Amino acid sequence: MSKGAVLKTVARILMVAALALAAGTAARGAHHSHAMFDMTREVRVTGTVTSFSYRNPHVFLYLDVTGEDGKVTPWSVEMSNISNMERRGIYRSTFKPGDVVTVKLNPLHDGRAGGNYTSVTAADGKTYT
Repeated sequence: MSKGAVLKTVARILMVAALALAAGTAARGAHHSHAMFDMTREVRVTGTVTSFSYRNPHVFLYLDVTGEDGKVTPWSVEMSNISNMERRGIYRSTFKPGDVVTVKLNPLHDGRAGGNYTSVTAADGKTYT
Protein backbone atom coordinates (compact mmCIF):
# COMPACT_ATOMS: atom_id res chain seq x y z
CA MET A 1 0.00 0.00 0.00
CA SER A 2 1.39 3.39 -0.93
CA LYS A 3 2.06 6.11 1.60
CA GLY A 4 -0.78 8.18 0.11
CA ALA A 5 -3.24 5.30 0.45
CA VAL A 6 -2.23 4.75 4.09
CA LEU A 7 -2.73 8.45 4.86
CA LYS A 8 -6.19 8.38 3.23
CA THR A 9 -7.15 5.30 5.25
CA VAL A 10 -5.94 6.89 8.50
CA ALA A 11 -7.80 10.11 7.65
CA ARG A 12 -11.01 8.15 7.02
CA ILE A 13 -10.66 6.27 10.30
CA LEU A 14 -10.10 9.52 12.20
CA MET A 15 -13.09 11.12 10.47
CA VAL A 16 -15.37 8.19 11.39
CA ALA A 17 -14.10 8.26 14.99
CA ALA A 18 -14.70 12.02 15.24
CA LEU A 19 -18.23 11.67 13.85
CA ALA A 20 -19.01 8.83 16.26
CA LEU A 21 -17.73 10.91 19.17
CA ALA A 22 -19.75 13.94 18.09
CA ALA A 23 -22.91 11.85 17.66
CA GLY A 24 -22.45 10.31 21.09
CA THR A 25 -21.95 13.71 22.70
CA ALA A 26 -25.07 15.10 21.02
CA ALA A 27 -27.14 12.12 22.11
CA ARG A 28 -26.00 12.47 25.72
CA GLY A 29 -26.82 16.16 25.69
CA ALA A 30 -30.25 15.52 24.23
CA HIS A 31 -30.94 12.80 26.77
CA HIS A 32 -30.28 15.12 29.67
CA SER A 33 -32.41 17.95 28.39
CA HIS A 34 -35.09 19.30 30.71
CA ALA A 35 -36.91 21.02 27.84
CA MET A 36 -40.08 19.00 28.46
CA PHE A 37 -40.41 20.47 31.97
CA ASP A 38 -41.59 23.96 32.86
CA MET A 39 -38.61 25.01 34.97
CA THR A 40 -40.29 28.36 35.75
CA ARG A 41 -43.09 26.67 37.75
CA GLU A 42 -43.09 24.39 40.75
CA VAL A 43 -46.20 22.49 41.79
CA ARG A 44 -46.87 20.36 44.84
CA VAL A 45 -48.83 17.13 44.76
CA THR A 46 -49.64 14.65 47.50
CA GLY A 47 -50.46 11.13 46.52
CA THR A 48 -50.15 7.43 47.20
CA VAL A 49 -47.16 5.59 45.78
CA THR A 50 -48.22 2.95 43.27
CA SER A 51 -44.72 2.05 42.05
CA PHE A 52 -41.09 3.06 42.49
CA SER A 53 -38.88 2.26 39.50
CA TYR A 54 -35.33 2.26 40.84
CA ARG A 55 -33.19 1.88 37.72
CA ASN A 56 -30.99 3.89 35.42
CA PRO A 57 -30.98 6.07 33.48
CA HIS A 58 -33.68 7.68 35.66
CA VAL A 59 -35.52 6.68 38.79
CA PHE A 60 -39.30 7.17 38.56
CA LEU A 61 -41.88 7.54 41.31
CA TYR A 62 -45.48 6.80 40.33
CA LEU A 63 -48.36 8.20 42.38
CA ASP A 64 -52.13 8.23 42.44
CA VAL A 65 -53.21 11.77 43.28
CA THR A 66 -56.80 12.45 44.34
CA GLY A 67 -58.11 15.81 43.17
CA GLU A 68 -60.59 18.07 44.98
CA ASP A 69 -63.34 16.51 42.83
CA GLY A 70 -62.43 13.03 44.12
CA LYS A 71 -61.01 11.94 40.77
CA VAL A 72 -57.78 9.90 41.00
CA THR A 73 -55.08 10.82 38.48
CA PRO A 74 -51.88 8.80 38.02
CA TRP A 75 -48.73 10.94 38.14
CA SER A 76 -45.25 10.10 36.85
CA VAL A 77 -42.36 11.80 38.65
CA GLU A 78 -38.95 11.72 36.99
CA MET A 79 -35.96 11.76 39.29
CA SER A 80 -32.23 11.48 38.66
CA ASN A 81 -30.01 8.43 38.22
CA ILE A 82 -29.36 5.88 40.97
CA SER A 83 -25.96 7.34 41.96
CA ASN A 84 -27.43 10.82 42.47
CA MET A 85 -30.43 9.42 44.34
CA GLU A 86 -28.20 7.49 46.74
CA ARG A 87 -26.09 10.60 47.38
CA ARG A 88 -29.36 12.28 48.40
CA GLY A 89 -30.30 9.39 50.68
CA ILE A 90 -32.91 7.80 48.41
CA TYR A 91 -32.61 4.03 48.03
CA ARG A 92 -34.66 1.20 46.51
CA SER A 93 -36.46 0.76 49.86
CA THR A 94 -37.21 4.46 50.49
CA PHE A 95 -40.66 4.50 48.85
CA LYS A 96 -43.12 1.62 48.91
CA PRO A 97 -46.55 1.16 47.31
CA GLY A 98 -49.15 2.56 49.69
CA ASP A 99 -46.88 5.28 51.12
CA VAL A 100 -48.39 8.75 51.05
CA VAL A 101 -45.80 11.28 49.86
CA THR A 102 -45.69 14.94 48.88
CA VAL A 103 -43.69 15.86 45.80
CA LYS A 104 -42.62 19.29 44.61
CA LEU A 105 -41.86 19.22 40.90
CA ASN A 106 -41.42 21.19 37.72
CA PRO A 107 -44.48 20.10 35.69
CA LEU A 108 -44.54 18.87 32.12
CA HIS A 109 -45.16 21.62 29.55
CA ASP A 110 -47.80 19.59 27.76
CA GLY A 111 -50.12 19.39 30.76
CA ARG A 112 -49.83 15.66 31.40
CA ALA A 113 -49.73 14.63 35.06
CA GLY A 114 -46.02 14.45 35.72
CA GLY A 115 -42.80 16.34 36.09
CA ASN A 116 -39.23 16.51 37.30
CA TYR A 117 -38.97 16.35 41.07
CA THR A 118 -37.34 19.08 43.13
CA SER A 119 -38.13 17.49 46.52
CA VAL A 120 -40.07 14.59 48.00
CA THR A 121 -41.38 14.34 51.55
CA ALA A 122 -41.71 10.68 52.50
CA ALA A 123 -44.37 9.02 54.64
CA ASP A 124 -42.07 9.31 57.69
CA GLY A 125 -41.84 13.11 57.24
CA LYS A 126 -38.26 13.13 55.91
CA THR A 127 -37.70 15.48 52.96
CA TYR A 128 -35.31 14.56 50.16
CA THR A 129 -33.99 17.20 47.75
